[in-house]
Amino acid sequence: MTQFNNNLTKERWFDLSLLEQMANVGSEVHRIIAWKITDPGRSTRAADSALELVDLTLEDPRHKKTPAMVELCRLRESLADYFYGQNAYGSSDQSWEEYFYGFSYAVALKRGV
Repeated sequence: MTQFNNNLTKERWFDLSLLEQMANVGSEVHRIIAWKITDPGRSTRAADSALELVDLTLEDPRHKKTPAMVELCRLRESLADYFYGQNAYGSSDQSWEEYFYGFSYAVALKRGV
């Protein structure tokens, strides 16, 4: 598999909290949406990167056998369906922005921004 986040190691990713991991995935999703019309190639690379980050999050040993694992699996399936499939779940750009907004907001609060 091609690695899209070249500077990212599992160790660095696993040092992030789940909130931070999800906020980073959300940043990639925001890029997908922002570039969908103006730069489809860049949008596709951001989608690949978002799925790579979800996969890394799924590999994080802290999430094994937790309710988060179920949510992460659903997230991966839904993202792939929306950006590569037939959107069987009826997602929208707005629903994805709203889903990830909470994670980014929580991280900003945590950091005192």
